[in-house]
Amino acid sequence: MSGESSPTPSQATRGVPVHRLPDARTGDDRVAVEEPLEIRISGEPVAVTMRTPGHDEELALGFCVTEGLRPVGAHLPDDLAANTVEVEADGFDVERLRRNFYTSSSCGVCGKGAIEAVQVAAPRVESDLELPAADVAALPARLLAAQRVFAATGGLHATGLFDASGDLLCVREDVGRHNAMDKVVGWGFLQGLLPLSGYVLCVSGRLSFELVQKAAVGGCPILVAVGAPSSLAVELAEDRGITICGWAREGRMSVYTEPWRIKA
Repeated sequence: MSGESSPTPSQATRGVPVHRLPDARTGDDRVAVEEPLEIRISGEPVAVTMRTPGHDEELALGFCVTEGLRPVGAHLPDDLAANTVEVEADGFDVERLRRNFYTSSSCGVCGKGAIEAVQVAAPRVESDLELPAADVAALPARLLAAQRVFAATGGLHATGLFDASGDLLCVREDVGRHNAMDKVVGWGFLQGLLPLSGYVLCVSGRLSFELVQKAAVGGCPILVAVGAPSSLAVELAEDRGITICGWAREGRMSVYTEPWRIKA
């Protein structure tokens, strides 16, 4: 199970004209592709997400897993509709899925209600995984080195899944940080790794409530980020027993919850 890469720059980027200032030069630039993806379950359209094309089946599966559903598999629809993935899921309840959507960090519902919703979908993470601080702090740099599309565009988020030895198993890039996480969780689902109790997730930006939610449902005990967590992300991590580490760079980091897992 060697490291699985993100889409190649040719798949996930597009050339656009650019006017550069102050020297008024014209030329071409590479930008990340952003297109809608419709996710269907049992033929029922349930969500549309703006994503970078590539690993769409993983994205759909990870989305379903982190929304508390029980997917079985994913495939292109029989009608071959563009930008669409069909998911098979046991006991699918479309109304339950719609109710779960309010847990996103863009909503106006109170934080307590959002945390209670995650408690229903995700048991508290009880993993005894412990890692040296220096190894954890080095993960963002390893993730960055694997971000091929970011290197070409500077416009994508990334999520990486690492094992306890610090080896990068899977990296996914996307215009949406939540999509990058869903793609990695979907990859883990296909590999039979869920729950991710012996692994570490690392993200290229900040830690939102939504990312901690997805890590919780995936059963991952340690979540590392280059940036800072939000207040609700810290509350949820504390509630679900997840260690979250922010500002991880150049050998330093801040551990906000469950610090016993990080050995100085």
